Amino acid sequence: MTTIDGGTAPGFEPVREAFAANFERYGDIGAAVCVYWRGRPVVDLWGGTADPGTGRPWTRDTLQLVYSATKGATATAAHMLAERGLLDLDAPVAAYWPEFAANGKADVPVRQLLCHQAGLVALDRPLPLADALAWDPMVAALAAQRPLWEPGTAHGYHGRTWGWLVGEVIRRVSGRTPGRFFADEIVGPLGLDFFIGLPPGERGRVSRMAYRQPAVDLTTVPVASVPAGLRERVAAWRDPDSLSNRAFAVTDPAAIDFDAPEVQAAELPSSNGIGTARALARMYAALIGEVDGVRLLAPETLVSATEERASGQDRVMLVPSRFATGYMLPTDGTPMTGPAAFGHTGRGGSLAFADPEHDIAFGYVMNHIVGGPDDVRATTLAEAVRKAVA
Repeated sequence: MTTIDGGTAPGFEPVREAFAANFERYGDIGAAVCVYWRGRPVVDLWGGTADPGTGRPWTRDTLQLVYSATKGATATAAHMLAERGLLDLDAPVAAYWPEFAANGKADVPVRQLLCHQAGLVALDRPLPLADALAWDPMVAALAAQRPLWEPGTAHGYHGRTWGWLVGEVIRRVSGRTPGRFFADEIVGPLGLDFFIGLPPGERGRVSRMAYRQPAVDLTTVPVASVPAGLRERVAAWRDPDSLSNRAFAVTDPAAIDFDAPEVQAAELPSSNGIGTARALARMYAALIGEVDGVRLLAPETLVSATEERASGQDRVMLVPSRFATGYMLPTDGTPMTGPAAFGHTGRGGSLAFADPEHDIAFGYVMNHIVGGPDDVRATTLAEAVRKAVA
């Protein structure tokens, strides 16, 4: 039986039970969960193994790469600049980044980048990974790229490109890289243990990921054997030219080893944030209220930031999705605690969000990359939290 460390406030013991069940029933190897309620931490739990290869245990200070849950941190940075009057989300991107105007993009507003509506999910010519990690070659390629649909007419998840697109706007406006701005303006005031661009001295605290292989690879079975509800997505997975594949193949090679030191050290504001569940929950708590004297956004800014801006069938994920300006909104496939919640999932199971209606802020991180409709780990935790505050 996995040892669970940390604690819960009275009334939140069912969250500990759900967390333990994730190890015993649902495949967690190493993980942590943290919940703030009414501006105070009420759950802070961790357990399991940080490195399945060496047996290194998961401790209170273990760091975890959270993939696209990073997008919530980057979106927060953009909204802070907007609140300060330095960034107009409805102004053309080219007003801040003139090179972006190429190939018919002169009128694309900043908000469409944040809302996955800009049609820049892929590159006509993927870049070497080293160029992508170096930043400037990738943003130059995106500035020159033609949209793959008319911006604003549809939305599709910009899984990889979103970070460079939004991050370059942050850099042009603030004069700081997105990782530096996040460190100065969010990490520092709140005392967060979270990095977009990992310092070398922190690498020893980072867990190592394990990837679950599917029991059945649907891309290799006869089409008639694929469940009818999955056939469109499976056809896209089999087609290397589909947006579903191209959106995650902007580098050559397409696969990125997120355990690699050079990948963790780079700034990838869409996908390589590294930190604790505690840091994510605390950041979201400071979005919906004051935490130890710090509030990241004014209430009126938050209302605008979390208003639905894009919804319906996603042209990349080929399922319904909903987005505010940078934040993901709840759907049947995105477990949160109520319709007013906002946040972001990360590849394989991580989840961070705030629910202003119930005054909840939540962070869950783990190193067993599972994903798919049968991954219920974050769902069971969020359900336990919701019941605890009912």
